[in-house]
Amino acid sequence: MIDSSGPRVLLGHGTENDFVVLPDPDGDGWPEARLDPELVRRLCDRRAGLGGDGVLRVVRSRHVPDAPGVLGAALAECEWFMDHRNADGSYAEMCGNGIRLFLHVLLAEGLLERAAADAGVLVGTRGGPRRVGARPDGGYWVDMGPAVELGRSEARVAGVAHPGLGVSMGNPHLVCLTDVEIDTLDLSALPGVDAAMFPEGVNVELVNVLTAQDAPAGACAHVRLRVYERGVGETRSCGTGACAAAYAALEAGGRSTGTVAVDVPGGRLSVQFDGVTTVLSGPAVVVAAGTLTREWLAG
Repeated sequence: MIDSSGPRVLLGHGTENDFVVLPDPDGDGWPEARLDPELVRRLCDRRAGLGGDGVLRVVRSRHVPDAPGVLGAALAECEWFMDHRNADGSYAEMCGNGIRLFLHVLLAEGLLERAAADAGVLVGTRGGPRRVGARPDGGYWVDMGPAVELGRSEARVAGVAHPGLGVSMGNPHLVCLTDVEIDTLDLSALPGVDAAMFPEGVNVELVNVLTAQDAPAGACAHVRLRVYERGVGETRSCGTGACAAAYAALEAGGRSTGTVAVDVPGGRLSVQFDGVTTVLSGPAVVVAAGTLTREWLAG
């Protein structure tokens, strides 16, 4: 009989941006000393581990050592903290797909009342507090905060320079709007970027702007993107990247408000700008639940 008494884990995704989720509400199952970069890399390994673009620990903010520093005065309002690690074991500030999955898990695990999710709750992240809520259609929304321009730069893909706009969504992005069909671009390797402008690395989005006439109902613009996420590689979706790409598309069209439909390899997201903040909407799903075996943990 296989020993199934190990710690519980979940697998889930938001538009196929997938995560290993560790339910740890009281912070005693996966303390900082245990969830080190090596273990994160092993969990995210798609052959020898569970596989994922990152790890999300579902934990109360009071059990996260750096939560007071990143949340400041909002600490008291953020019962829950999305402790997010990239697949390479590094910390990640914010993830729009991950935080929707985070709320879905809070509901599925009985850690949050549905009425609270419908109203929206404040969740702590290393990018600051973010309000996230449930939609009547079964999806989720998250207030991503304002998009902040970082300046112009370029990404080099297979030796070809693609001009782009730096945008921060709590984490850095370089959005390159291009007429080159994005499916033809090689994102198997990290695009070259200006290390002086992005000393801690950057997520790179390659974006095709589609005709506005083909935009879904309620959207004023429509884009397709592929993304290379720092610390991970190319992923099927990136929520903060979708917001950055939507912002750059509106900016290129001389607009600062509106709703943009964003098609990613893993599905479709909606990004709304009102001139003050950014709201990202999309699905989230838990795929599986189980336990880690003592055999694997000892490996």
